[in-house]
Amino acid sequence: MPVWRDAPALIAVAHGSRDPRSAATMRAVVELIAAQRPDLDVRLAFLDLSTPSVDQVVDAVASDGHTHAIVVPLLLGSAFHARVDLPGLLDEARSRHPRLRLTQADVLGPDPHLIFALRDRVLEALRGDAAAFHPSMARGLGIAVAAVGSSSPAANARTGDVARLLTTLTGWDTEICFATTDPTLDKAFTRLKARGAERILVAPWFLAPGLLTDRLRDSLPDLTHAETIGAHPLLAEVALDRYTTATLPLELSA
Repeated sequence: MPVWRDAPALIAVAHGSRDPRSAATMRAVVELIAAQRPDLDVRLAFLDLSTPSVDQVVDAVASDGHTHAIVVPLLLGSAFHARVDLPGLLDEARSRHPRLRLTQADVLGPDPHLIFALRDRVLEALRGDAAAFHPSMARGLGIAVAAVGSSSPAANARTGDVARLLTTLTGWDTEICFATTDPTLDKAFTRLKARGAERILVAPWFLAPGLLTDRLRDSLPDLTHAETIGAHPLLAEVALDRYTTATLPLELSA
């Protein structure tokens, strides 16, 4: 019997996009997760617009003989997809596979490890080599942390914590902005300039590139835009932490 059957499968669920760069990035993320835990059966599924779907992957996991699977949402926020869409899909899957136990783990959220990953992407954009960064480069630097945005002011306020955490970690002057709502990147640019920023860099709080990150680039193309978090080792670590935390109740009840 394969080693991975001794532990629940890990189903990493990404958002999905019409942009092929997004799916390719998430596949690289899942390859990184699998490399860190070769003892696990790690699979990628998408909520929408990309394949394989959550239904397809759950069906395959059940067909391959698993009795437990931990579903880890590769999502930065606990919005509609995490609170409604995914639980609904898993409820339907449980009715199809009553012998398969499905546990939904927490979203990635503004985990401190991801703030470090965001910092690394900024440093790479500044010098091309995070290890070569010198503190003097931070003088006059403003960072516009750009996220998706939500119709919920409370959700946007929580996302604003990312910029504040980045400031706490680095001392950089930061402003939050959104691709789909206010405050926009233009407003963040204006606020940073008003506080004396001589150079402004955009740090996308996105897991993968896509239409919205392109929209941000097009809005102020003369600015330097860091890469998305992507296949960063710390992202894989956070996903595995969510998996491990979700397995604890299973181990205690065994």
